[in-house]
Amino acid sequence: MNSMPPSHPFDDDKLREECGIFGVVGVQDASTFVALGLHALQHRGQEAGGIVSHDPQLGFNQARRFGYVRDNFTSQKIMETLPGPLSIGHVRYSTSGSKGQTAIRDVQPFFGEFSMGGAAIAHNGNITNANALRRELIERGSIFQSSSDSECIIHLMARSLQRTIPERMEDALRRVEGAFSVVAMTRTKLIGVRDPLGVRPLVLGKIGDGWALSSETCALDIIGAEYVREIEPGEMVVINEEGVESRFPFRSRKSRFCIFEHVYFSRPDSILGGRSVYETRENIGRELAKESPVEADLVCPVPDSGTPAAIGFSLESGIPYAMGIIRNQYMGRTFIEPTEQIRNMGVRLKLNVNRALIKDKRVILVDDSVVRGTTSRKIKEMILDAGAKEVHFRIASPPTAWPCFYGVDTPQREKLLAATMSEEEMRAHLAVDSLKFISLDGLYRAVGEANGRNAGNPQYCDACFSGEYPVEPADMLEQGFRLKTAAE
Repeated sequence: MNSMPPSHPFDDDKLREECGIFGVVGVQDASTFVALGLHALQHRGQEAGGIVSHDPQLGFNQARRFGYVRDNFTSQKIMETLPGPLSIGHVRYSTSGSKGQTAIRDVQPFFGEFSMGGAAIAHNGNITNANALRRELIERGSIFQSSSDSECIIHLMARSLQRTIPERMEDALRRVEGAFSVVAMTRTKLIGVRDPLGVRPLVLGKIGDGWALSSETCALDIIGAEYVREIEPGEMVVINEEGVESRFPFRSRKSRFCIFEHVYFSRPDSILGGRSVYETRENIGRELAKESPVEADLVCPVPDSGTPAAIGFSLESGIPYAMGIIRNQYMGRTFIEPTEQIRNMGVRLKLNVNRALIKDKRVILVDDSVVRGTTSRKIKEMILDAGAKEVHFRIASPPTAWPCFYGVDTPQREKLLAATMSEEEMRAHLAVDSLKFISLDGLYRAVGEANGRNAGNPQYCDACFSGEYPVEPADMLEQGFRLKTAAE
């Protein structure tokens, strides 16, 4: 299998959101709407996609494919095999199982046949006690088909003694720890659930007489659906022809939505928690300019994820915004990578420096994050090669010092630059004139928390920055992961 390029032009140095989920009920050819929705969510996962549909005459049908939605689910031949008024779908990055070596059986949605009929489920997030659950289920006779933690939910549902599928799902999800936004379907119902902390997003939309569930609002826009509301943390909605029924199966907890959705994962044209992602990112740039000003001639984004923050930085500082780095829009797979020499050149296939603009200038580069630092070094070298006088990095997130266990593919802690270096050591490592990250408080202000972060009871999940995990990562602790100590 060819490895798929991530949405960011550098493969190796961005945190990857691992999944997008979408479901539709009550429209003709629901699967075509799902394919469009998944296309709009492609930035959340580009390794593979799957769609399940149900037709009253023909029953359940499913298709799973590696690669982009546009390369698979635009084929009439495939879409004709997915008839019916009810459908769900999933796009993925692997966060569990073998990364980059996904088997087609790991591609969601997962389907199960129960005593009261079939059900399919697609999951965005990560189950932090999946290993323990899997061991228990296998000892009791469950036969797993995939290496995905999400399959646990289907097995737990199969073992539940409840009568209806939504009740069985409630039963199953009460056993699950971690982060989960779920879309599921039975023969007649579309179901959506968010975990009690609401770590990962899920929204409800109205399309004609039907309904849609989506990871982000931008995917409602693509099918012309009207955004109704977010599914609440800890809420389960069961939707059929009659409408939307809401219930709250979990013990109520204070919401801890993932703050990195605002920084990087979500598309800038989506709405999160009633806030425009674009405006939040522009605010992050403004906060950065207030916290870490520097004299310079140009503010340039690292495309495309640094763009809104760079615009904010420019507006606040009065330093002109410029496209100093141009992205090649047609960069599909890196089409030639046989030798080390060409691999090192590979960057130029994706990004190029606008030399005439950069020469003899003091340049502020705005990027969304520094993870391993490999990308930042390459970009800095390209900018200096083009004749820049000074290079200043401004980063639209705090230092990423801890891995995410809630559904984001992060490197091990020792590979995270900020886990082993101070800001000044990172600046020296990258060999730039200055390097400044937004403060955690500044980030909270940018997402609308005027008083910054409530240290005793944080408003978001920010574990990747703070090391404070709202759900104990049981499987990782068992494997020897050490949580933050009071001294850190």
